[in-house]
Amino acid sequence: MAIEIKEFEQTTRSAQEAADAIGCELAQIVKSLCFTVNDQPVMALVSGANQLDERKLATLCGVGRKQVQRASADAVKAATGFSIGGVPPFGHLTPMAIFVDEDLQQFGTVWAAAGTPFAVFAIGPDKLVRSCGGTAVSLKKE
Repeated sequence: MAIEIKEFEQTTRSAQEAADAIGCELAQIVKSLCFTVNDQPVMALVSGANQLDERKLATLCGVGRKQVQRASADAVKAATGFSIGGVPPFGHLTPMAIFVDEDLQQFGTVWAAAGTPFAVFAIGPDKLVRSCGGTAVSLKKE
């Protein structure tokens, strides 16, 4: 897959910082949120404007809410090979279930981290889902 990585002098570590650097809507930013479910990594790719509903993630994983834990920085690095603030939606060291926020589908282009807190790339939402082997679902906290 060919992607064009854009690097910035200012950080794109947070969704708001990325949107400001790119000049796009906050909702077009893909937040890569890593969790552990029964000690296995799970990725939620969430629109920058949304807050993840961890109960929905638990239901998708077939477990109770208490079995879903935000992964520590060390666990994220071990599972993905990348540090928090630069985790891309694919290319991880460890295969994992990936759930993609269906709200990203409203845009022609979304922006995701490209491996560092200063780099992003543009991708169509459908291509994002296919490329990461993910499932588009409702993840937003209502």
